[in-house]
Amino acid sequence: MGLVTDVNDDAAPTVLIVDNNPMSSMRLTNLFKAKNFKIEVCEDGDKAVDEYIRLDPELVVLSLDLPSLDGHLAALEMREHGGEQRIVFVAPSRMAELARNASFSAGAVTWLQKPISSGTLESSWNKIIGTIPEAPGLEDLDALYPEDRVKVEADDGALMPALPELALPLPGAALPDLLLPEILIAESTPSKKKKSWLKR
Repeated sequence: MGLVTDVNDDAAPTVLIVDNNPMSSMRLTNLFKAKNFKIEVCEDGDKAVDEYIRLDPELVVLSLDLPSLDGHLAALEMREHGGEQRIVFVAPSRMAELARNASFSAGAVTWLQKPISSGTLESSWNKIIGTIPEAPGLEDLDALYPEDRVKVEADDGALMPALPELALPLPGAALPDLLLPEILIAESTPSKKKKSWLKR
C-alpha cells in the first residue's frame, strides 16, 4: 500500500486501486495518473477496507479475485461503512458474469474487463462519474457474516473456563515429596552379529 503519484494538488481526487496482479495494478496506475488522480495501491481485500476507511477516496478500482477477502465482499463492507465513493470492479472475461452480479450487489458504477486500456476507461468514464446505484447486497451482508463473528467487541464472555490459580514455588523453597510412578527400563543386550567376512 502506498501513494504512487506525485500529484500535490489537495483538491485532486484519490483512487484506491486494489489488485494483486502487479501488471494490472501498474496499468491502472498509469491510466489514472494520466487523469491526475492521487493513487493508492493495495493488494489485499481485507486491508483495502481499512485503507478505504482511512483514505476516504473518491474512487475505488477493485479486482474480484483478491487474497483474504474477495472483491465483492470488500466492496460490500466499503459500502456499509458509508460515503459517496464510486466502486469499479475489474475482472478478466472468464469472470464476466460474476463481475456483473457483484456490480449489481455492491452498487458499483460499472465493471471493466481486463486488460484495461485507455480506450476502455474513456468509453466507461460517463458511467464511472455517473450516479452511484443502490447496493442491494448489503441486506445479505449479515447472513454472510454471522453476528457472533462480526461483533467480536460485543462478546464479553470467556471462550473457555478460567483455570484455577496455581501457587508457584518461590526460589529456594523446598518442594514437597511427590510420589511418582515407578518406571522400569529393561536392559537391552546387544545382539551378537556374525562376522560374515570370516567365512571363506
